Amino acid sequence: MSTWKNITSLTYSQIKDLQNQRLHHFINTHVYPFSPYYHKLFDEKKINPRQIRTKEDLKRIPYISKSDLISKDNPQKFKDFILQPDKEKISRYWSKSRLLILAARSLIQGHRLEDDLAKEFRPVFMTFTTGTTNSPVPFMYSRYDLDNLYQSGSRMVGLFGIKGDDRIMNLFPFAPHLAFWQTFFGAIEANVFSLSTGGGKVMGTEGNLTALMRIKPAAILGVPSYIYHLLRFAQEKGHDLSFLKKVVLGAAKVTPGYKQKLSEMVSAQGAQGVNIFGTYGFTEARSAWAECPTENHLSSGYHLYPDKEIFEIIDPLTGEVKDDQDDGELVYTSLDSRASVMLRYRTGDIVKGGIIHEPCPFCGRQTLRLSSDITRLSDNKDIHLSKVKGTLVNFSHFAEVINDIPQVEEWQLEIRKHNNDPYDVDEIVVYITPHAGADQSVLSNLIISKLTGDTEVAPNRIEFIPLADMVKRLELETANKEKRILDIRPKG
Repeated sequence: MSTWKNITSLTYSQIKDLQNQRLHHFINTHVYPFSPYYHKLFDEKKINPRQIRTKEDLKRIPYISKSDLISKDNPQKFKDFILQPDKEKISRYWSKSRLLILAARSLIQGHRLEDDLAKEFRPVFMTFTTGTTNSPVPFMYSRYDLDNLYQSGSRMVGLFGIKGDDRIMNLFPFAPHLAFWQTFFGAIEANVFSLSTGGGKVMGTEGNLTALMRIKPAAILGVPSYIYHLLRFAQEKGHDLSFLKKVVLGAAKVTPGYKQKLSEMVSAQGAQGVNIFGTYGFTEARSAWAECPTENHLSSGYHLYPDKEIFEIIDPLTGEVKDDQDDGELVYTSLDSRASVMLRYRTGDIVKGGIIHEPCPFCGRQTLRLSSDITRLSDNKDIHLSKVKGTLVNFSHFAEVINDIPQVEEWQLEIRKHNNDPYDVDEIVVYITPHAGADQSVLSNLIISKLTGDTEVAPNRIEFIPLADMVKRLELETANKEKRILDIRPKG
């Protein structure tokens, strides 16, 4: 297997060759033989797996989306996407020479081939989608998949520039979700000391701050809202954070304005020149990708793993495949999975700037990069894309606008009906906790002006509330995800 260092040095032409080889091998050796869903699909659509040789050949395979993984009539439908080899399938689809080589390798290592195959394919670990709009969907990992999770986490640690003698503090919520475990396993694989606190819900902010000041980590990782909340609490206590060098944010979009706001906060606490990174990942891929260090809070884009996956950019309305560097919806195909396997999975996430082929101008790596301008519609489709006052509104834009206003400390947006009447007009109320000293009248006018100009929807009113009340409204210390945007409209 090529080392990660070698992969990051491949030209785009070499990356395409590598992906095409892995795609053909993966589909013919693992997916078609052992996946109940894809075996049936290929046969019904008369798709010859041997004719899938290049990325362009993926067009023969229909897309799937989250709806294909969910069925009220069949709650076990997710199992159809799990590779399920048995003796009959293995003997039918794997050549005798391949089996002899595998058996010899097992024998040399003092193992039984049956045990090694069980280790490679048998599901032993599970994460879930967050289940904001639907029931949570399980995604299984075999020991082979866990090795991939270790590996992708270690690659991210390398991208961040975290050294062996650095310390890491993992503040992601403890839950069967990707972010916590990607960080947990990645630190172990990179052989870096880490403390995983489980976030505010497990230890509380006081406990996390005590741990932070005790181990003095070079890097902290977590959800943007909770990281900001914890560092603000440290500032209130007057703590010196000069030991902090890197802040890694996941599970939400991170804008340059938000990075700047966070940078100014930690700088005031003695942490100079801190690198702030965004990450991108989703449960279905069982992996996450990251930015590398840059200047002035620019984004390098997310460095991808071309030996592990293929991304396509498609028109979200027609499904037509577009050029890599166009805007469009992200579609994910695995090249190296075992338990739960996804081919041509429509993420529902819209990226502006597509996939970048050129070497990274910041770190020099030649791996493909994904633009960081991603609208995470898959996180919360029924809220982030909703009709308000008769207009289809993307509330992700609201978040970007408000997060980039320096005078705003915290905020929450609430969609309601006038007089709580399901047949009355829609109302938008924005709750704001301003920075100390901010002129509330000036700030209110600024927020209304920016929201109206950037989203074409004006809030009905803005209410200023104390920070303690805002923390409770957002459930920063009690929920896995903050309650940033609420739709409390009664159903008519």
